[in-house]
Amino acid sequence: MSTGDRGGSSDGPAPRPHAGAVLAAGVVDTLGGDAAPGGGVDGPAPLSAYSPDRSADGDDVLEDFVAFTRLVRNAGVPVTTDRVAAYLQALRLSDLTSEVATYWAGRLTLCADPDDVVRYDHAFAAWFSADPRDQRMGRPTPKPRISTMAALTDPPPGSGVDGDEEETPELRVAASGEEILRDRDIAELSIGEREHLKQLLALLRPAPPRRRARRRRPARRGEPDARRTLRAALANGGEIGDLRRRARRERPRRVVFLIDVSGSMSPYADTLLRFAHVVTRRTPMAVETFTLGTRLTRVTRELRQRDAERALADAGRAIPDWSGGTRLGEVLRAFLDRWGQRGVARRAAVVVFSDGWERGGADLLGEQSARLARLAHSVIWVNPHAGKSGYAPVQGGIAAALPHVDRLLAGHSLATLAELLEVLRDA
Repeated sequence: MSTGDRGGSSDGPAPRPHAGAVLAAGVVDTLGGDAAPGGGVDGPAPLSAYSPDRSADGDDVLEDFVAFTRLVRNAGVPVTTDRVAAYLQALRLSDLTSEVATYWAGRLTLCADPDDVVRYDHAFAAWFSADPRDQRMGRPTPKPRISTMAALTDPPPGSGVDGDEEETPELRVAASGEEILRDRDIAELSIGEREHLKQLLALLRPAPPRRRARRRRPARRGEPDARRTLRAALANGGEIGDLRRRARRERPRRVVFLIDVSGSMSPYADTLLRFAHVVTRRTPMAVETFTLGTRLTRVTRELRQRDAERALADAGRAIPDWSGGTRLGEVLRAFLDRWGQRGVARRAAVVVFSDGWERGGADLLGEQSARLARLAHSVIWVNPHAGKSGYAPVQGGIAAALPHVDRLLAGHSLATLAELLEVLRDA
């Protein structure tokens, strides 16, 4: 059944009966709708004219349409209970004797993404066949197999593939939207792709870096605990039994995000703040976030909120220099004087999101970067331009800070942000 057939004119011959027409009588009674008007040239033929071979009461028919939604879900469409309810409501308001109306009632209520339409079309064609007696309402139809890998070039000569052999069907390959979006530059995404990126960022499950605590706790493995062993021996009449041991426990290492929100970083700033919110929600008390521009702004409290949209909105209102200039050296010195020396940066994993453009002196940025490296456990510089071909760290700011950085990463796409999570986990 092609899309053009579903939107045909009423001037042609009467459409062939389909399963929706056969089931319409029971659905109308069950859902409380009105029957379609009489047939002839002015409208579809009455349901009695189709003379179905089987009859079903209202409950059975309703279960059949609900079973169709389960088939659509098995085909890969995320069908929720709300969409099922909307689908049944659309059926009540539609002309079920029309194949076009039945098709669009499900497509408009069960599909929420362009990728869902293809899966829905396969499920609809498999469920509503021409002969109602061929339907097996309780038996799920196998999902169509879609190949994700194929040779894109002709086979080389001598590979054994002869033109006289049986021709193979043409295979069309298309990468999924998520695979394409993972490697796309964030600055080049459209509004719809940015909305999809927000959903993918929310699915990230960051593993926080760990550090060994100073205090030791009883453990099954580790160094001998002489004090606990002697106490157990005194309680046992002076006889030493099991050797007690102790070991250091692991705690989450503090992570500090320094995000450049200047004009040159404005295409990435919103996504980077959303990425910081995802990491903050994982360990709220072990993540600190600051924005860098012409001044230093702490947005940790705003990003600790559970709702991402509210957290980003509050953080945006708290940043007074969004899309302005940048003075990395001066702002980094303000961070170290007020927060770094007081313990925020000590033995922490510090991540700087910046392209390295500096309006002030590069020497000051180099001095403060060396100071930060002495305090922090590791310093990771994330530059969105580092992932582009032909990039070289020749800007004054990044060239001065690079000798004091442990890792230089690219943060221009979802794939590079996922790589950053792996680097942070091992920091």
